[in-house]
Amino acid sequence: MHQLRWHALLQQWVVVTTARQNRPQMPANWCPFDPGSGHVPDHYDVYLYPNDFPAFAPDSDPFNPDPHPALFAETGPRGACDVVLYSPEHTLPPSALSLQNWGKVVDLWTERTRQHAANPDIALVAVFENCGEAVGVTMPHPHGQIYAMPFIPPTVQRELAASRQFAESNNGANLFERLFEEEVKAGVRIVAQNSDFVAFVPYAARFPAEIWIFGRRPTRTLLEFTEAERKSLAEIISVIRKKYDNLYGFLMPLMMAVKQAPLRQPEAVYRFHVQFLPLQRSPTKLKYLATIETGYGTFLADTAPEQMADNLRRSEPATGPYSGS
Repeated sequence: MHQLRWHALLQQWVVVTTARQNRPQMPANWCPFDPGSGHVPDHYDVYLYPNDFPAFAPDSDPFNPDPHPALFAETGPRGACDVVLYSPEHTLPPSALSLQNWGKVVDLWTERTRQHAANPDIALVAVFENCGEAVGVTMPHPHGQIYAMPFIPPTVQRELAASRQFAESNNGANLFERLFEEEVKAGVRIVAQNSDFVAFVPYAARFPAEIWIFGRRPTRTLLEFTEAERKSLAEIISVIRKKYDNLYGFLMPLMMAVKQAPLRQPEAVYRFHVQFLPLQRSPTKLKYLATIETGYGTFLADTAPEQMADNLRRSEPATGPYSGS
């Protein structure tokens, strides 16, 4: 079975894709992403691999929902799912990836976004990474993913709605801009920065050691970045990944979301940003999303954002402190 089903209470689509039950689970002696496996080139630096168990696929039925879906509505999950292989080295943690390779990863994200932008079936390009067994990673090889989705996912819809409401209540002000300006002004939660990007622990961080990366120049998608900005993005991602793994001395289990504006809504107010959502709340404790968070959507923060930002600044490569603008 491969279809989208409407969740009437939450008003969102759920992907039912039973083939994903057959995914390999951390195989010990074989990896399809390793050179010599027959699945990838024998020599590569960064490589785009079609997902063997896609949630969205170009040969699926088209996404054609009823404007007023019934209680048990369904439609097709036409789209695409790719795996982005960061390196041919099977055990290389992303924090050890060279700056050159991170640059190639960012360039690949950009090129794949460009390709999907030309496809009218695609509404949003979701670039992301799951890192560490605690997050549920099934393959240890360093990699991320790209989902080309035929609809706007609910979290982005909520961000867009918040942005519209803020503008209506504040004489057209841009919510993303104001959040970023206030974080830079405060300074206390900034972790790292370069000529084009600023990384900070957000004021209302939901995850321990959560970090957002905003560009100094407002952009909507990767397609608007200059070559220099893409290199700067690779640079600050590299710095943050090193800091994470040095914070407690081991691979930080985390989720990375590279968030872009919807492709078919040029009027929508949105700003490109990267979110890191780590699950390690101390050297010996994980954060588990329990009932109040998963069932009710209310997060409990175990760490103070300001203290965690200071811990991250001290983590190698050391940065800051920042006093604000």
